[in-house]
Amino acid sequence: MANRLQRLDRSGLVLLCIFLGTLRGFRAGQIRYSVPEETEKGYFVGNISKDLGLEPRELAKRGVRIVSRGKTQLFAVNLRSGSLITAGRIDREELCETVSSCFLNMELLVEDTLKIYGVEVEIIDINDNAPSFQEDEVEIKVSEHAIPGARFALPNARDPDVGVNSLQNYQLSPNSYFSLQLRGRMDGAKNPELLLEGSLDREKEVAHLLLLTALDGGDPIRKGSVPIRVVVLDVNDHIPVFTQSVYRVSVPENISSGTRVLVVNATDPDEGINGEVMYSFRNMESKASEIFQLDSQTGEVLVRGSLDFEKYGFYEMEIQGQDGGGLFTTAMMLITVVDVNDNTPEITITSSINSILENSPPGTVIALLNVQDQDSGENGQVSCFIPNHLPFKLEKTYGNYYKLITSRVLDRELVQSYNITLTATDQGSPPLSSETHIWLNVVDDNDNPPVFPHSSYFAYIPENNPRGASIFSVTALDPDSKQNALVTYSLTDDTVQGVPLSSYVSINSNTGVLYALQSFDYEQFRDLQLRVIARDSGDPPLSSNVSLSLFVLDQNDNAPEILYPALPTDGSTGVELAPRSAEPGYLVTKVVAVDKDSGQNAWLSYRLLKASEPGLFAVGEHTGEVRTVRALLDRDALKQSLVVAVQDHGQPPLSATVTLTVAVADSIPEVLADLVSLESLANSETSDLTLYLVVAVAAVSCIFLVFVIVLLALRLWRWHKSRLLQASEGGLAGMPTSHFVGMDGVQAFLQTYSHEVSLIADSQKSHLIFPQPNYGDTLISQESCEKSEPLLIAEDSAIILGKCDPTSNQQAPPNTDWRFSQAQRPGTSGSQNGDDTGTWPNNQFDTEMLQAMILASASEAADGSSTLGGGAGTMGLSARYGPQFTLQHVPDYRQNVYIPGSNATLTNAAGKRDGKAPAGGNGNKKKSGKKEKK
Repeated sequence: MANRLQRLDRSGLVLLCIFLGTLRGFRAGQIRYSVPEETEKGYFVGNISKDLGLEPRELAKRGVRIVSRGKTQLFAVNLRSGSLITAGRIDREELCETVSSCFLNMELLVEDTLKIYGVEVEIIDINDNAPSFQEDEVEIKVSEHAIPGARFALPNARDPDVGVNSLQNYQLSPNSYFSLQLRGRMDGAKNPELLLEGSLDREKEVAHLLLLTALDGGDPIRKGSVPIRVVVLDVNDHIPVFTQSVYRVSVPENISSGTRVLVVNATDPDEGINGEVMYSFRNMESKASEIFQLDSQTGEVLVRGSLDFEKYGFYEMEIQGQDGGGLFTTAMMLITVVDVNDNTPEITITSSINSILENSPPGTVIALLNVQDQDSGENGQVSCFIPNHLPFKLEKTYGNYYKLITSRVLDRELVQSYNITLTATDQGSPPLSSETHIWLNVVDDNDNPPVFPHSSYFAYIPENNPRGASIFSVTALDPDSKQNALVTYSLTDDTVQGVPLSSYVSINSNTGVLYALQSFDYEQFRDLQLRVIARDSGDPPLSSNVSLSLFVLDQNDNAPEILYPALPTDGSTGVELAPRSAEPGYLVTKVVAVDKDSGQNAWLSYRLLKASEPGLFAVGEHTGEVRTVRALLDRDALKQSLVVAVQDHGQPPLSATVTLTVAVADSIPEVLADLVSLESLANSETSDLTLYLVVAVAAVSCIFLVFVIVLLALRLWRWHKSRLLQASEGGLAGMPTSHFVGMDGVQAFLQTYSHEVSLIADSQKSHLIFPQPNYGDTLISQESCEKSEPLLIAEDSAIILGKCDPTSNQQAPPNTDWRFSQAQRPGTSGSQNGDDTGTWPNNQFDTEMLQAMILASASEAADGSSTLGGGAGTMGLSARYGPQFTLQHVPDYRQNVYIPGSNATLTNAAGKRDGKAPAGGNGNKKKSGKKEKK
């Protein structure tokens, strides 16, 4: 029997070992740690390298890191020590408010092997929170007829800690009327109640003040208190009663704010205020108070916040109904939140690459991603997929982790980049989905050589091209990118006529443009055969080549070369003989020319450009033969000169000329004698012509020199005149009396008058206007001359302003040498009958006209310009009185012009400068006196 028991024990041990081994293998991927809350940053949690079977230095190499799901990261891996440490402050009450045991789960990723390890960390609670009441003060109304043993509900304290650190006990301040009683709840918590120990008497004491204290079980013990004020009321003998002791309701989590959840109802048979029931929440959690609202009058429970099944799926609340007398009753309200598919799946890219080399083998890992949905049930079941036409696929690895890999070889030349759309869809109704994108660039591999568009090329270049001229351009295309597509060009080594090809043509290694290093000559060679190599910059480089034929085009760069007649080397001139007996069409000679060009550039035509005897000879256009056109005559010169032009048909055409000397004679001695005489005559004519040219050049030079001297003199004279005018601007000096002469009979001609003085530097004229009153028959007295009157002095810009001289009132006598004979007297017809001793014509009309013309002519003559017509020295009178009337027969009236109504007279300043005084006379004194009397 004992052996049998021993066998049973042994078999039990074996089964136990097998069970433990299986459990260990099942949890091999799960690592557990624990850490107290409220620790400092960097607090040691566990040796992660030891638990993973790695050395601390291997963690960084193998890419060990914590996978983040978008939440705040609370832990970190110390790659130096290989330990798991806290990344910040951890508050258990914040993380696990409604859960007694707080566990945090996270994943560790080993990137080189793409393995995921689950890590579970338990947050151990510490006594960091004291019990607290939501109410600042509690007021309880108690009827004075309340019997001993009546109980009154007290507020519950709240302590977010768990275990022994949570709320453990209540204490009430000592009192003779009330005591504290604790009543257990369904969840194990205790509700404090106030128990009436004795009868109350409102007349003795209206209110009782108590203090309720809540204690936890931590070390040290923390506590919180709330004051309680008990008000003694009159008799209220009925307590409100709810229709249900427990209200249960289920609401979807997407219910809108303001929606009514349920209605509670309590009745009180009392009348008046004692029968009015007021509703309120009792011992309500802070989270529930933010979401639900109770109408104190109607008992309606409304949703005022948003529900979230993923955070809180169940709410338990206590509703109190209290009448106006202070009596109350309670009922429980249980609200269950129903999950709704309101959360879209979340895709988290754990690890990814943004580029991949083309030609990579299938199965290359692109990214590692995690998919999760916060909903529950079918709403939380997620499937992930990508479009079918892409060369990628998804493979599920650990939990909700997927691996994105290539399904075939990629070709960058076909597709350079991929925008991969990852779609995650849950199984809810209706299903929700989310997308994320991974941008993948395909890195180029040098797998394509440069390719020329054509198998061969032909290029043409005209000869005589400038050095460095661009000939042709070749381009090779490489579908690769960057360095693999960077093409360089070169020429194969070759020789042309024993000279390296590189001395004729070069190619730009970057652009493929060919340049001519020399000026090509079509006559030297006509074509070049090249081979262009295009090589990329990949590793290793790839290349291809193409043939290029370069043809040189002929240009009209060679003028015709005359072979016959050739120029003699001794400097003499070749002579062709033509006998005088030659008939028309006689072949005298033939011009022979060649052109080194080819084609149309070498086609030659001949023509006679010049001949000493036109019409005597002709040149064949295509043959160059010089023939006589007519028979030679005796009058034809012995020596005939012909200029023959030879021209090609190029663009532009080039030509050459040759001079032929044809001697018309039958024998050589006759030709030589005539040539000697012709040469001497030509030399004489040449010397005479040279003399004429020298004389003409000398004459033109002298004329030009004289012109320059005259021009300089005029400029100096004008400058001198302007200096004199500037010097005279300071003021006008008084005029001598001798410059003014009275003039008789002007009153009949001038009814009104004015003084005019002009000061203009360029014209040297004076024109200032000083209006004066009209004087009909009165002469200016001596007193009026004392006024400062502006005067007119117009001669060579000499203007002098002064006062009247007393002697200027006397009229100067006229000249004695201005009497005319009867034939010389002016008149309308050239001869008039008048007094031989008289001075003026007898005709009164002619006299007045003559006076006016003399006055105007005198004024214009002073300015140096006359507008009355006539030649110089005639004062314009010859046109009126005949050509025989000149100034030699007329006295200078500028010396004897008297302006009526003024003591000013016009005088000949030039005469004063010459030192000539006005000649005395009395020929007209009597007549002037008569007019003054009028």
